[in-house]
Amino acid sequence: MALFVLSDTHLSLSDNKPMDVFGRRWQNYTERLQKNWNAVVDPDDTVVIAGDISWAMSHKGASEDFKFIHNLNGKKIIGKGNHDYWWTSMKKLDELMRELDIDSIRFLYNNAHYDNGFIIAGSRGWYIDENNKNAPDSADFDKIVAREVIRLDMSFAAAKKLKTEHPEAEILAFLHFPPVMGSFECRPIIESLKNNGVKRCYFGHIHASYDLPPHFEFEGIEFYITSADYLEFTPLKIR
Repeated sequence: MALFVLSDTHLSLSDNKPMDVFGRRWQNYTERLQKNWNAVVDPDDTVVIAGDISWAMSHKGASEDFKFIHNLNGKKIIGKGNHDYWWTSMKKLDELMRELDIDSIRFLYNNAHYDNGFIIAGSRGWYIDENNKNAPDSADFDKIVAREVIRLDMSFAAAKKLKTEHPEAEILAFLHFPPVMGSFECRPIIESLKNNGVKRCYFGHIHASYDLPPHFEFEGIEFYITSADYLEFTPLKIR
């Protein structure tokens, strides 16, 4: 049994939103994702998918994408990304999983999971740069970051409860947005990671920057890029 991570699958099985307009790496990405995923992930493994799962606009509209993920090898733990407009309440998502007879998908939202010797915590996070050209207009950065820190700390609180049952397990953080990249830092998120003793953090959202190092160290924390196109649609095994 092993734990893997991948983010930014950007599935669109019910919506005509092709990703190949974003570069050659996205050509036939659904087929490549299925092939590469099943080549490295076994049925008893688990994969964390850290946001931007589907282009669907409603949770039921994402049904075909959930079915696709369900049919991939292993169990899956899904976190929220900035493009996951389908994301609704945990009650509605759990109801949909039962309706679709999907038992391989769980959600990471204000909670934590123990799996394959690790404790999995995290949240969406937020943009690290207020001048980011992709940021929504008129976004209240301070308010949104404060909310995301609350959610992240709730996840860590749940993780610490699990650690009393599994004291040997390392708490890993999974975010969609990078807490640090280049000269930009999201200090509240970074401080939450440090205050909760996180040593490894995995994030997505980064696309078309294939010359970036796959991981780097910042203030005692190792950070890893998990965007699907960056990883060439092959889940990253966590050692």
